[in-house]
Amino acid sequence: MTTPLQSLIASGTKLWLDSVDPDEVVKNRALGVSGATSNPIIISDLIKTGRFDSVLMKFFDEGLDDEATAWKMTDHLVSNAQKVFEPVWAETHGDNGWVSFELDPLLEDASCKLSVQEKAQRYIELGKKWFAGHKNRMIKVPATPGGLAAVEEMAAAGITLNVTLIFSERQYIAARDACWRGAQRRKTTDQFKSVYSIFVSRLDVYTEKAAPDLSPAAQGQVGIVNAKRIWKLNKDFWADKGLKLKEEMIFASTGTKLKTDKPWKYVEAFAGSDIETNPPATNDAVQKGVYSMPDGQEVRIELPIKRQVDQLPPKAVLDEIDQKVDMQKLEETLMREGLAKFADPHKELLKLIAQKRAALPVGVK
Repeated sequence: MTTPLQSLIASGTKLWLDSVDPDEVVKNRALGVSGATSNPIIISDLIKTGRFDSVLMKFFDEGLDDEATAWKMTDHLVSNAQKVFEPVWAETHGDNGWVSFELDPLLEDASCKLSVQEKAQRYIELGKKWFAGHKNRMIKVPATPGGLAAVEEMAAAGITLNVTLIFSERQYIAARDACWRGAQRRKTTDQFKSVYSIFVSRLDVYTEKAAPDLSPAAQGQVGIVNAKRIWKLNKDFWADKGLKLKEEMIFASTGTKLKTDKPWKYVEAFAGSDIETNPPATNDAVQKGVYSMPDGQEVRIELPIKRQVDQLPPKAVLDEIDQKVDMQKLEETLMREGLAKFADPHKELLKLIAQKRAALPVGVK
């Protein structure tokens, strides 16, 4: 019998895991998941389990400080996930099977005094460092002024990029154009691959507060509409470029934030194309296929999951969203919040490592 996750993948979706937990990676690979992403929150949550204390102690004994330990642990966990997905990467000739490695979020912290160009140069240096020697590692860089200023050079250097923290068409177009300029500077575009992570659920959290007068038909649809429109822009742009690999959207932030939403709301909405990256809990809920709503009602996912990524709400709903939602203000607000969520987890990761250093029986004190 076909499971909901199998049905989703059969619809044309590449399903990635928003985690590099070794156990979850193996479990989800068996379910058909074909790639993964990482970030400091994921690394912190894994360290908190205590399962990697022996690895930390090894890094401490090597004399690494907290910052270096954070990056070594990230490298360790991402590399392990890469091994699991490398067969997918080989089978698809580099079109799938990637694991994302996020560059230093502290470059976007409010305390960072570097200029845009200085940040860009740092992103380029770090991108080359953490990409070197890896077959199926994808470097994650944010669609900030500093990140975007680095994209062309990184793409030209042969780095496979995941441009993240995208909330708007403006950001997407800037990232895409920079990637393509860089790709055209390569000797060949045969191995050129880029993906663009569009955040979804955060938009609907924002509009619930900032646009409370949206009708029930439009409220909760802004993130989906925005992402589907950008998906269409991306599909059309690359259609005539003659590339061997697909340049794709990653539908990120697909875990629901509202209690009244089914946990697979966004998973269903983007079925049929490109990449969805889901946290383990979302995949678990989808795989189960039945969810108990807060009112006690059990909702069953309808099978098969059909292609919906190219289906938009009625024109009246689209017109209402366009009239009532200020996308420039939305981008500015979500980027401001996003940058805090981008940098703060890395600070917490460093604090956690310092606490582990003090608590573990072996290591440099």
